[in-house]
Parts: sequence; structure tokens; C-alpha cells
Amino acid sequence: MLKVDERTIIPAWDRVKPDLQGSSGENGVTRRERLMAILQGKPVDRPAVNLYEVGGFAVDPSDPDEFNVYNDPSWQPLLQLAEERTDLIRMRSAVRSRSWDPYRTLSRQAESDEFRDLVRFDKYVEGEWHCTRVRIRAGGRTLSSTTRRNVQVDTVWTTEHLLKSVEDLDAYLQLPAGFFAEQIDLAPLVEEDGRVGNRGIVMVDTEDPICAAASLFDMGDYLTIAMTEPKRLHGLLEKLAPPLYARTEQVSRDFPGHLWRIYGAEYAAEPFLPPRLFREYVVRYTEPMVRAIKKHGGFARIHCHGRIHALLDAVCEMGADAIDPIEPAPHGDVDLASVRRVYGERLVLFGNIELTDIESMEPAEFKKLVERTLLDGTHGPGRGFVLMPSA
Repeated sequence: MLKVDERTIIPAWDRVKPDLQGSSGENGVTRRERLMAILQGKPVDRPAVNLYEVGGFAVDPSDPDEFNVYNDPSWQPLLQLAEERTDLIRMRSAVRSRSWDPYRTLSRQAESDEFRDLVRFDKYVEGEWHCTRVRIRAGGRTLSSTTRRNVQVDTVWTTEHLLKSVEDLDAYLQLPAGFFAEQIDLAPLVEEDGRVGNRGIVMVDTEDPICAAASLFDMGDYLTIAMTEPKRLHGLLEKLAPPLYARTEQVSRDFPGHLWRIYGAEYAAEPFLPPRLFREYVVRYTEPMVRAIKKHGGFARIHCHGRIHALLDAVCEMGADAIDPIEPAPHGDVDLASVRRVYGERLVLFGNIELTDIESMEPAEFKKLVERTLLDGTHGPGRGFVLMPSA
């Protein structure tokens, strides 16, 4: 393959012209080959370009469901652009149809003979909102959570979190281990890998233990627990980690050699928690997932918003292969050029275009930003770079 000379005087924009229709660029390199070469630290014809959730999420523009925002005609040009001219990274889960859906496992427990008496689902409509309320009986208490969704936005809002106090947490910890067992289905991963073909790759999408724990609380309650009740939070992490470890081991073994995104680390990053707690709440519980992925030839990408400057050494110590989205100030505290210089030979860098810049910049200004980002992400020696917006 043709290696991009990072010191070349060729303008960055000209070095990353997206592919035309078809699976190969002008040098005959397929999009799948390009992405895999970057993950492996091999020479490439150009940096990869990915639109993250656009082209990443599982969407069906032909689905007439009122909650499917992607069937609106305004989405079609962007979806088509992603499919035809970007290096696709499909985000898929082995346990949920949508990897971030918090109720997939609970809905299965509600239907099981063993746990149906512990879980109750209620769905109802309030005006233009479709709502779901979940009740779980645990430790002599009834824990409840409520979410709602509007037809105009592809977002689920949690208006009531499941755990609201230390007493709720103690009750939740009394649930039997079998309650958290998962049904793993590799078929969606294998089928999507076949469908995307040489146009890109499939990335296994998974939460980490701190994400599973923190999302049970309102953010203020979670931060209070994390700072003042570390023993209880560790108890929760130890309860939630084994099913995630079992999932990671099975999927990485039976679907080997693929990229993974592990999300949730930002719950223990600044501005939420001090860096000293990152090793305690993230590294300690996420490193076993990274090891399992790498044992079977996969690649572990840590997804972490916020201020990562003080965390990058720990991310490398975990054995991670990549990180995203590497946010600049004011949302983050690093610049891409510095991260490339210090960590670029250990980590594949994914980023670092901010969504706010896509929304607010004029085209000429945005083009300059992309050119500068490409130069910062590829300058000097490094494992690889993927130009990508933040999630």
C-alpha cells in the first residue's frame, strides 16, 4: 500500500479525498482494508474518514414508524453520503438491537419464569410523549425508573432514575446474580459484517461497568455515591462486571479480530470526578475487557468525552488500542497534535471534530478546521488516525 508521508507538502485536504461510489479508493484499497491497516499500525493510502453515528447506527429509512426520524427525506442525502463516500464503522451489540437501549435485558427478565414477579413494564402516552415505566422489586423495596421519547428526536430521556438513595442501592445489590444474565446473539454482528463487505468494518459496541452503574442514578446522586460511598459503588461494580466480562469473552472469541468501542469511562473523568478515581473505577474494571478483546485478536477503543489529559497514561496502561473523540477545549483539555506526539505510537486516534463546529461554522472556515485536524492527526510517527466527529 502507498504510505502517506506525514511531512509531505501535499495539502491535507487533497490527501483525504473521500472514495467515489464503490468499495475501493483510487489506489485499489478497500475501505475495510484501510481501516484494518490503521488499527494494525500499517501504512495506508490516506487517513480514514468516518461520520460516527451516521453510517454507524442501525437505521432503516424505509421504516414508516413515527419514531424513526431517519425516514424523513431530509436525512437521505447525508445517509447516502456516509454509505457511498466514507469509511464505514457499523456499531452493533450482541445483546441489544440498539447498543445503548437500557431496557433490552430487563424486558427479557420481565418475560422469564424466574424473574417475571420482580419486574413490571408499563407503557403509556402523555401528550406527544411515549413513556415507559419499569418497576423492580428488590430487597423489600420497589425501585422504579421512567423514560420518555418524542417522535421528533432520536433520543430517550430518563426522567426518573432507578436508584435514588443509598437504601435503593443496597436493595438493588440483593438481586440474584442470575437477574443480570444476558442472552448473547452473534447473528446481527455476523450478518452486518457480511452486508458492509469491503465498504467498512463492524465495531462491537459495549458499555463498561462504570457506565452500567452510573446510568442507574441521576448524575448528582451518582457523583455523591462515587465520592462518599466508594465501598458501595465497588459493590455495585462487582455485581455488574461479571456479565459484561462473560459477554466480552464469548463475543471476542466467537467474533474475533474486530474493533470494539467500550463506552462509559467519562463517568470517572473530569469534570465529573478527579483523575485519581479513574484507575479505581475504570481501569480496575475495564482492563479485563480489554485483555479479553486483545486475546482474541480484537482492538479495544476507549470512548471518553471530557478532560482526558490526566487519563491517557492509564488508558495506555490498560492496553487500549485506540481512543475517541479527543475533544479540544472547551469540552476537553487536549489538542490533537500533542496527543499524536506523545501517544500516537501507542493509540489509534479517532476525532477530533466537534459537532458544534459542524453545526455553526461556515463551509470555508470548516474546511480549514478539517485541514488542520488532518495535519495534527497525521504529523510525525504514529499508529493511525481516523477523522471523525464527536458523538
